[in-house]
Amino acid sequence: MKISSSSAWPKSGISDFLSGATMPIRIAVQDDDYPLICSVWYHFDPDRDVIICVSHQSSYLVKLLKKAGRCAFEIAPNEPPYLGVRGKAEVAVLNTDSRQMLEGLINRYLDDTNSELATWLLGRSDDELIIELSPQWITSWDYSARM
Repeated sequence: MKISSSSAWPKSGISDFLSGATMPIRIAVQDDDYPLICSVWYHFDPDRDVIICVSHQSSYLVKLLKKAGRCAFEIAPNEPPYLGVRGKAEVAVLNTDSRQMLEGLINRYLDDTNSELATWLLGRSDDELIIELSPQWITSWDYSARM
């Protein structure tokens, strides 16, 4: 993973942010003449420097990521102070057991696997795929001091 020389944070700061942030990742992938941007839940694996998502096997995002094999991404809040991480990644879509990762994402974002949404998501876990983003280039920005 190459970190931009203009990144506000070193690798450790980027890893800390990715591990602690609970806003969805925005994934951008080319869809014919226009890019598609899609927000999904994610988990960061700091041991492998991989961002992991789960999506339904029939989703348009999965179709495009399989075709392209790469994407751009951003993880940042919508409100001040403006800070975050963005980058470019190689993508692997894996047809492996996704239930454990899906349960982890539900706990991370909903704090409850007993909600109606959690039950619905877990009910389709056999049809979910793992999406692994391996950042090739990454940068961060942090305007906290200016705000």
